[in-house]
Amino acid sequence: MTESNDEWKESLKSEKAFHEFIINYFKAHKELTGTYDIPSYYEHYVVRLDNSDGIIISLTTGMNQTSGNAPMTLPTKEKEKMSIEDFRTLILNKKFADQNMSLADVFQTVAGVPSNKDN
Repeated sequence: MTESNDEWKESLKSEKAFHEFIINYFKAHKELTGTYDIPSYYEHYVVRLDNSDGIIISLTTGMNQTSGNAPMTLPTKEKEKMSIEDFRTLILNKKFADQNMSLADVFQTVAGVPSNKDN
């Protein structure tokens, strides 16, 4: 992610500025992906902008097979849709802007993916 932490945090001050920042971000990046993977469990998320300028977070979770005898479980897929303004409000309410987090960290938290630091 090439944007500085200050750039997206500064855009939070205004609905219009944040909307423009997110639109420009996804024009340049198309999607933002992340993953959390431990031997028994995994979570993968993809964040995109939809055609109506809403944010879509797709989350896939599942269990890793740990032995040859264990049955394979199918992954669970969930989609969360929200407006850009709802996302900005969520960030402001959770006070992410006051923390030393990147935009990718915030998307990861919103998707519910644990930090790799939690391992």
